[in-house]
Amino acid sequence: MTDLLSRDDYQALAAELQMPAACHIDGSYKAGTGEALVTTNPATGEALASLAMAADADVDFAVAKARDAFDKGVWSQTHPSERKQTLITLAKLMKRHRHQLAVIESLDSGKPIADCAEIDIPESINTLIWHAEAIDKIYDDVAPSGPDAMAMIIREPIGVVGCILPWNFPLLMLCWKLGPALAAGNSVIVKPAEQTPLSALYLAQLAAEAGVPRGVLQVLVGDGPTTGQAIGLHPDIDMVSFTGSTETGKRFLGYAAQSNMKQVTLECGGKNPAIILEDAENIEAIASHVANGAFWNLGQNCSATSRLIIHQDIKEAVLEKLAHHVKEWRQGDPLDPANRLGVLVDKEHAGKVQTYLDRAEKDGVGVIAKSAYDGIGPVIFDVADKTHPLAHEEIFGPVLSVITVSSFDEAITIANQSAYGLAASVFTSNIKRALRAGKALKAGTVTINSYGEGDATTPFGGYKQSGFGGRDNGLASHDQFTEIKTLWVDLSDDSTDDIA
Repeated sequence: MTDLLSRDDYQALAAELQMPAACHIDGSYKAGTGEALVTTNPATGEALASLAMAADADVDFAVAKARDAFDKGVWSQTHPSERKQTLITLAKLMKRHRHQLAVIESLDSGKPIADCAEIDIPESINTLIWHAEAIDKIYDDVAPSGPDAMAMIIREPIGVVGCILPWNFPLLMLCWKLGPALAAGNSVIVKPAEQTPLSALYLAQLAAEAGVPRGVLQVLVGDGPTTGQAIGLHPDIDMVSFTGSTETGKRFLGYAAQSNMKQVTLECGGKNPAIILEDAENIEAIASHVANGAFWNLGQNCSATSRLIIHQDIKEAVLEKLAHHVKEWRQGDPLDPANRLGVLVDKEHAGKVQTYLDRAEKDGVGVIAKSAYDGIGPVIFDVADKTHPLAHEEIFGPVLSVITVSSFDEAITIANQSAYGLAASVFTSNIKRALRAGKALKAGTVTINSYGEGDATTPFGGYKQSGFGGRDNGLASHDQFTEIKTLWVDLSDDSTDDIA
């Protein structure tokens, strides 16, 4: 059953909402001491909020409060079941405020309200619940050390964690990190993307209402050079979990090397292939999956299907179906639930995408289908030159590059000719070929006869320049937020007993 409201209802909510106007530090909203950051509605250009960024002194203060909370054990030393109940309470508050969260997310990012209400907010809530339920079900280990010793392998929270978020899924990516980080007992400092800080700030206040202690969750507003760099270089932050561009992710590796060698986990870009082999069946379903992978959220998705590697024998039939999707996906006012596509996140990013479109036109790249929308909408290119930027550079827009092949081996070779390795898809009616492709593709997630990323239970991350240091989602995500310690007890007869 849909939980969508009407366009009028969403517009009324938008008019009534009081947007967060400051960082969230030590349990309440506190203005930073840096320059003003104005966040705008990308669909209208209207200002939503003006927030003072967190400068070095604000980061120092937040880290000190986080460290104090961690050392005092107000969260890190509580019983796992207590942390579990607090996170479940937070999830319940999110559900109660789901319409407000959906509107904030849509206004701040330009995402269609239907996606926010039916995908992003429910999945964010589900992610928190899933990790909360895992808290008292993750067991430590005992190693097979023989009769003369006992070796216990235990997990401990890593300490003060910095979470750096992207702008394409602001609340969902926050919950991907917040769930396992808080479940483990860490103190967390969040820096949302400067384009989309509002839902994280709103969530921080809900967390305070849910009972998350002061200093345990703080949200610092700012840009990369001001706030992000200060977090990356801070000597008392123990690890950083980052989702964003590969270029910025590399900077955080450098920050770690320049400071305290803090642990860094990166989830970065992708140039993700969908391979359609000549024996693939149900072309209508295949076209739907490929269109969803390429154009959902206007391609602003690190796992978006941006390369269609298709066998020459099936190419014409698939592209005919795909062209219908390009023309039929309605695009417009993000607060109208009838629209499937909104707008790109800001003018700067739209300019970057337009540069690729202009280059394609200049180079005479063939257009298979194009949206009739006045702004930047879905477009499919027939890319004959496999060295063209459309074939190997991440565009992060609604651009699908079609590359034609004549064999299975050629398809796999081209798919793997990328600096990235986040996600991939293969469509075939032969299960052996599907599994061969799945093993051969250098990607963290490979879907068979579908497009997707898995769910909260499955690890998400990539190979090569798509990822580093760990995975989001699943039980594997808890590893990046914990230290592994071995306790070795000598039980041999000649060992010294400390107790008389």
